[in-house]
Amino acid sequence: MENLPYDPARLAQRAAEIVANTRELSALGWTPATSSNFSMRLDDRHAAITVSGRDKGRLTEADIMVVDFAGQPVATSHRPSAETLLHTQLYARFPEIGCVLHTHSRTQTVCSRLFAAQGHMRLEGYELLKAFAGNQTHEMAIDVPVLPNTQDMPALAAQVEDLLDAGPLWGYLIDGHGLYAWGRDMAEARRHLEAFEFLFACELDLRRLHA
Repeated sequence: MENLPYDPARLAQRAAEIVANTRELSALGWTPATSSNFSMRLDDRHAAITVSGRDKGRLTEADIMVVDFAGQPVATSHRPSAETLLHTQLYARFPEIGCVLHTHSRTQTVCSRLFAAQGHMRLEGYELLKAFAGNQTHEMAIDVPVLPNTQDMPALAAQVEDLLDAGPLWGYLIDGHGLYAWGRDMAEARRHLEAFEFLFACELDLRRLHA
């Protein structure tokens, strides 16, 4: 049996969890075409992540691969998402982060375009702000960064590092692209993702009503 640098049993468990959740997110319409990517921490050097170019509504465990925290494939010929570095930088920096989810819902994409010029989207006074880990009250505001889209992943990752330095942060948008959200495990990452989606939709509705 091949001597792998990670625990294959843990990979199998993480892969099953990613596949199950990804299918649910795809059914919501948040992963159109072959967009979006999803990952979970394996250990202090490796993460499990979706293989590039796969239909997220039809994933199997064979569509989950391993990368190191430099974003490089480990013991596989599969190609990870071009955005892998945006996942692994979070695992490398925050040992408590266990899951990163990146989706392309219509709501997220519209918000990314609408607020791109000001560079952030403010969410204030909502009860659901308490869904974000560490928040205890609705009497607060968070600014969700909106970053310019680029194919230069190291440059984009460097911008994210600057945002993380300013923290706290639960997610960010990329202009014309979608949302990155994360948490200690899949459940917390899903909670953050779903809270963002709901609050973004509220902001869009308010703009329509006030137009």
